Amino acid sequence: MDASDADDRLDRAFTALADPVRRRIIARLSRGPATVTELAEPFDITTQGVSKHIRVLESAGLVTRSRDAQRRPVHLDAAALETLTEWIDRHRLTAEQRYRRLDALLATADGTTAAASDRQERP
Repeated sequence: MDASDADDRLDRAFTALADPVRRRIIARLSRGPATVTELAEPFDITTQGVSKHIRVLESAGLVTRSRDAQRRPVHLDAAALETLTEWIDRHRLTAEQRYRRLDALLATADGTTAAASDRQERP
């Protein structure tokens, strides 16, 4: 997969997760597979509405469906979430490193300022 494909997948996944209903569906699926009817229970929307949300999550690669006789459970694709987590962590760690360097620089500057201030106070 090239960088453009990876970016497209990230875009679709983050766009799908921008909706609070879809985030709640993902949260529910993290506890195990569920049918559309089961996923629709806590919401004040129709099963057709939930099905549309599931199609968005499916097209983003975050969930899959299987067939179990008459049941069509929806499953969370944990690997897809792991990809998002890795992306977030990579950028979070980069930002944290920059803040640590800034903190160290400020601490050094504060120490230098304090030492200079001590010298000025002595007669």
